[in-house]
This record gives sequence, C-alpha cells and structure tokens, in this order.
Amino acid sequence: MPDPTRPSGPRIIAIANQKGGVGKTTTAINLAAALVEQGKRLLLVDLDPQGNASTGLGFEPQSRGLTTYDLLIEDADILDVIRPSSIENLYLCPATTDLSSADIELVANEKRSFLLHDALIQPAIDAYEFDYVLIDCPPSLSLLTVNAMIAAQSVLVPLQAEFFALEGLSQLMLTIRTVRQSANKDLRIEGVVLTMYDGRNNLSQMVESDARSNLGELVFKTVIPRNVRVSEAPSYSVPVLAYDSASKGSAAYRALARELLARHEKKEGKG
Repeated sequence: MPDPTRPSGPRIIAIANQKGGVGKTTTAINLAAALVEQGKRLLLVDLDPQGNASTGLGFEPQSRGLTTYDLLIEDADILDVIRPSSIENLYLCPATTDLSSADIELVANEKRSFLLHDALIQPAIDAYEFDYVLIDCPPSLSLLTVNAMIAAQSVLVPLQAEFFALEGLSQLMLTIRTVRQSANKDLRIEGVVLTMYDGRNNLSQMVESDARSNLGELVFKTVIPRNVRVSEAPSYSVPVLAYDSASKGSAAYRALARELLARHEKKEGKG
C-alpha cells in the first residue's frame, strides 16, 4: 500500500559532465549509497556505455540481463530491467557496452530524446516507492545525456579540482539551457560538487575559490577529497561506504547526501 504522506514520484537527478575522469560514476554510486543510509529508496540508472556504475555495484557484464540499451532501443519494460543490488533499498538499471551504439540507432526514432523520460514515468514503477532516481550519464553531451536531462528535474555536476575545470562547464551549461528551452522547462542545476580535492594543494584551493566566486551557492559546501579508499572500492564492487565506512571518502559522501537532503527540505518549506 503506497504511503499517502510520501510526495508523488521520485526526485530524478542526472549526474553529468562531458569531461571524463571527474568522479561522475564514483559520485553516482556513493551518493546513492549515502542517500540509502539516510533512509531513502533509490534507483540508479546506468546510462554510461562503460557500465562502470553497474560494475561498481557488483554486476558482472554477463549477469546483467536486460539493460538500459533494451529499455531505450528494444522498448523493454523497465520493471524487467530494474535489479536489486546487494545494498538494501538500492536498485539498478544496468548498462553494457551495447549502449555505445544507441545514438546511431535512435536517430530514426521520432521520440528519441524522450525515451528515458517515458520509461521512468510508467505507473508500474510507483510500486517501488523510490524517493530518488540518479542517472549516471556518459562523459559526453550525447543523445543519451539529453535523454537523461529531459527525464530529470535537475543536473548535478561533479567538477574535478584541476586546472581548466571551469572552462569545460560552459558547454554543459549551454546544453542544459537548450534542453530547458526546448523540452524540459523545469530542468535546473542541482549543484556543482568539487571532487578529487586535495586541501594541501594550492591548485585545488584556487579551483575551489574560482568555482565559488563564479557559481556562488550552486557549489556544494561539501567537497569530495582525494582518498585511496574511494579509488579502491570499485575493485571490490561496493561503494566506499561499504568498503571502508570510516574513511574520509565515506564521510564526505555522507555529508554530501545530508546537504542535498537539506537543500530539498528547504525548497519544500520543511526547513
């Protein structure tokens, strides 16, 4: 029986940055795990052909069954694609390298940009009572990323604390603006989270200062540090919160989850 006090539908957040190696998938997996720790039910949609979010949650390629490729290209039922992970209340729509051909295969489809949106609004999903859906986007501004932005209410941007970090944001912001004008007028930027941050490094401090002066409150107060435990966790196919709960990386993702929830409660007038 659905909970009558629960807001209708999950909050859908696309995690995107067209630059690779910025901690996008790491953030998707660990923010998901941290939100589950906070009592939320969550679906992680792996929309990256590399399938790293699927691997990071313990799904080997040969065991993934139906994937987001089948969801978008073969019109598979999303209930047949959703899989429970080893973490209670965290579910996954897995991906494989099959997804790499999706842009080409979708060109002839008139609804090509709305396929993920349509899949995620199916009433059958309501039975799961998800609070959040996080979409791990590919490191490109492709048709897959556009699908994610049309399906989502907001975009969370991981930003590596390195030289030229802000320069790459302009094209992403332009894409978000285009999607807002053409297909999803309610799309907004959830925020920017600094990743791979080294407080001992002058460059990291400069990038943080630059980001905060240019983007203001869009930048989360929480920063994700460079942490060997965060790097090691994927090889054990678990989030860092399960691999080393006491690590600095785990603490940072817990803080990010709390900050995200506090922002949402404030917007909803609860805080």
